[in-house]
Amino acid sequence: MTKQEASEHFNIPIEILNEYESWGLCGAVKKVMGNWKYDDSDLEKLSMIMTLHDIGFSSAEVETYMRLLLDGKSMDKKQLEMLNQKRDAILDRIHFREKQLERLDYLRYEINRNLKK
Repeated sequence: MTKQEASEHFNIPIEILNEYESWGLCGAVKKVMGNWKYDDSDLEKLSMIMTLHDIGFSSAEVETYMRLLLDGKSMDKKQLEMLNQKRDAILDRIHFREKQLERLDYLRYEINRNLKK
């Protein structure tokens, strides 16, 4: 599958494919007649990259995570640590947003209460 085909078929931005290739993680990706060819294992890796981007990993974090994943050694603890840190950061943002929502609702309540007087 070419880069363009992979991008269109799996809805993967070309930038992600370029990023993947630039990291040298493409193992089985081969350049044939000027076009990159992706196999199933590459598409699985790209799926993981998309998931990591979707959950808020920066490009540098994605690269680090993928290098750990592809290292072949038992790097599960480091990967889990990265995921836990991202989860904690997301929870912090959620809690902050919940507090904002509570304040907003209080202000709405006060205005509605004053309107009824």
